[in-house]
Amino acid sequence: MDATTALHFLTIRANAEAEAAETARQKLAEACAVKGSQLTYLMEAAMVADAHARPWVDLFLRIERLGVREGLAKMRAEATEALVSYGIALSTSMVTNAERLYEQEGLRRFLSATNGMDIEDEAPVEEAAPAAEEQPAPAPAPVDVPKATEAQRRTLLAIRDCLIELQEVRVGQVRVVSNRFDVRPRRDMVEWVIGQGWAARDTSTSLFQGQKVSLAEVGTAILAS
Repeated sequence: MDATTALHFLTIRANAEAEAAETARQKLAEACAVKGSQLTYLMEAAMVADAHARPWVDLFLRIERLGVREGLAKMRAEATEALVSYGIALSTSMVTNAERLYEQEGLRRFLSATNGMDIEDEAPVEEAAPAAEEQPAPAPAPVDVPKATEAQRRTLLAIRDCLIELQEVRVGQVRVVSNRFDVRPRRDMVEWVIGQGWAARDTSTSLFQGQKVSLAEVGTAILAS
């Protein structure tokens, strides 16, 4: 399969595991607030869900550095090596032993889910034809600067100054990420200025990893006007 299809499948599975882990932690937290709650089962469920989600988190860290094909291959190799090296030695701590078993189960589930995923190599880059003699570039056409409301200008300012990103935390749920905790525009405002062509997002990365939003020429002109 191609890298795009593989990344889509991996993202859906990773989001499902992350959501299950979050749900298990939330149930445990709610039970802790109720006096007399039986927590043993909920603690075990949270540990299991976290162990199942962890290989997928590690996978996307490797994909971000190495790409889909190499990142998956490296993560599968590391998971296999980890399972082989676990051995049968047990700790005197029951919690530590349980964590080891859950980690092994999470790695086995990951290897099973990704077994047989043969991802194609990226297409080789074709040699560019010899460049024709450069001609003087025509003068750029004047940019028609639309009027923006104060809320729209604040959104553009945040995009310019705060490294705004759109990130999918789980399937169908997208949030705005800012490098400043006190400045974070609403998602609908960010998507609106993108739809108007005042800004653009970098679609070379997946929403799961986060897509950076930057000003388009029109957005820069609006702030300068």
